[in-house]
Amino acid sequence: MPLLLLDLDNTLVDRDAAFRAAVVDFLAQDGLPASDLTWVMAIDAGGYTTRQEVAAALTDRYGGVVPTTTIRALLDTGAADRVVLAQSTREALGKAQAHGWSCVIVTNGRTVQQEAKIRNTGLDQLVQGWVISESVGHKKPEPEIFQAAAATVNLPLRGSWVIGDSPHADIAGAHLLGLRSVWVTDGHAGTQDSYWPTHVADDVASAINHTIRTSR
Repeated sequence: MPLLLLDLDNTLVDRDAAFRAAVVDFLAQDGLPASDLTWVMAIDAGGYTTRQEVAAALTDRYGGVVPTTTIRALLDTGAADRVVLAQSTREALGKAQAHGWSCVIVTNGRTVQQEAKIRNTGLDQLVQGWVISESVGHKKPEPEIFQAAAATVNLPLRGSWVIGDSPHADIAGAHLLGLRSVWVTDGHAGTQDSYWPTHVADDVASAINHTIRTSR
C-alpha cells in the first residue's frame, strides 16, 4: 500500500483564513482597531511564530484592555474552531483511499490544538493516522517525524510522497529522506532551493490527484 504524507495547516486546511476570522472577532469584541488585523497576522507569520512570542506581543499591546484569558483563547482555539475542509479536498482524500493509498497527516504544532483541527473538520475519518511534532518530540523537516508517521500505519517510507505548503519544512523533509514531493503554492511564489519539489500544485486536491495519476 503506497503512503501519502500530508501537511495540515495551509495544506489540508486553510489555517490562516481561520485565524484571520478569529482575529477579526477578537478585535471587534473589545473595540480594538480593525486595522490591527494586519499587525496581528504579521506577528503570527502563518503560525510559525511561537505561541509564547505571539502571546507576549498581544499582551504588550492590549494587556490593559483585554484579559489574558481572551488572548489565550484566541491562540488556543481561534483557528481550531474555525477551520473547514474544502469539498474538493474531501473528495481527493476519498479518491486516494479508493486507489489504495494510506494517508497520514504530518504536522508541526501543539497536540491539543492540531488534534482539534483534525477532529473538527472530520479529517480523523478520512485519514489513516497522524503525527504531531509536540507528541513525537521532532518537527519537520527532521526525518524522525516522517518516520513516526510511517510507523503509525506500519508502512515503509520508501516510495512515499510528501505534500505540503512549506518549502523549508515539507519539501526539505522529503528531500532529506529521498522522497517525492508536491509543493502546494496556493498562489505564492517560491524560491529555487537545492530541495526543489518533484511537482508544484495550486492546491492540495490537485496535489493529491497528481500523486495518484503519477503512481499508477
